[in-house]
Amino acid sequence: MSPTYLLARDHLEQAATILHDADSRTLQLRNIIERTIGLIDEMRSNDLRSDDNVLDLGEFKRLKRMGY
Repeated sequence: MSPTYLLARDHLEQAATILHDADSRTLQLRNIIERTIGLIDEMRSNDLRSDDNVLDLGEFKRLKRMGY
């Protein structure tokens, strides 16, 4: 997954944390943000799965540095 997606996910997590009020509009925004975070996570898990048996060494090293 590209660093842009990771940065976007981090920003969305921060926004979801900020939106902790209980009014309905805030809850709707928080739900949208949390669903978006879930989609980003799903994209990452799909990126990690590969149908071929070729290993991209650069991608492997990058993921290892990131703790995946």
